[in-house]
Amino acid sequence: MTSPHRPRRSVLYMPGSNARALEKAKTLAADCLILDLEDAVAPDKKSDARAQVAAAVSAGGFGHREVVVRINGFDTAWGEEDLAAIAPAGPDAVLVPKVSSADAVRDAAGRLAAAGGAGAALWVMMETPLAIFNALEIAATAQEPDNPLACFVMGTNDLAKDTGAALVPGRLPMISWLQTCLAAARIHRLTILDGVYNELGDATGFMQECRQGVDLGMDGKTLIHPNQIGPCNEAFSPPADAIAWARKIVDAFAQPENAGAGAIQIDGRMVELLHAKIARRTIAIAEAIAERS
Repeated sequence: MTSPHRPRRSVLYMPGSNARALEKAKTLAADCLILDLEDAVAPDKKSDARAQVAAAVSAGGFGHREVVVRINGFDTAWGEEDLAAIAPAGPDAVLVPKVSSADAVRDAAGRLAAAGGAGAALWVMMETPLAIFNALEIAATAQEPDNPLACFVMGTNDLAKDTGAALVPGRLPMISWLQTCLAAARIHRLTILDGVYNELGDATGFMQECRQGVDLGMDGKTLIHPNQIGPCNEAFSPPADAIAWARKIVDAFAQPENAGAGAIQIDGRMVELLHAKIARRTIAIAEAIAERS
């Protein structure tokens, strides 16, 4: 299973049919790469893309970057063959699209193990209206034996397509869906990644949406272009003042006089044990980012 403190700030989709893109991915500053066999690949290119991605994953060379492969759905002509080729190649995770129920997760987990991918995590796209309503039961499967579910990936474009919701600045039509999935993910200790931002020429809008994702509590954001990596990493990295405050909280609770205390005062602010837990996570992520840098 993947580490809960592994940075997943920037998660870039890369088309599996583009050999140059797969090679370039090894040089990018993204925390995670999603090598895509689904939406980014035309039907007549699926077979070639599958073989190319399997070979690239097997060859390695991606360094610190977490390598995830998005396969086609099992209700398509390509999903089963995708998994058979990708699972033995050894990706960090396999991403399954359009998962709408707990049973679909269990089915995917069973298929992944049977295909030889026992060491890979399972990520799922949350991109259908039914998935939103079933978010809690989908997340709960992570607690079942031998279920490697580790991450929700928000599919905001598909949600817009299926519901008619507008993709507007501030994402008001989608906030409740994002929050529902985030709450379910947190209950069952899953990573959750925000959806993509489509307007490549709007750097200001992109940064605003990154900051909104941070405010919502997302772990990172999925991206569609390398130019989005730097701003995304900056937005989802704990700022220096937050790291300093987190260290102060942890140090204060470690003092002998605060042993067993449920709440203490630090610099005139009331701080509880739950804040210490948040602080330790902030420090762990910051240290992981610093080590990578």
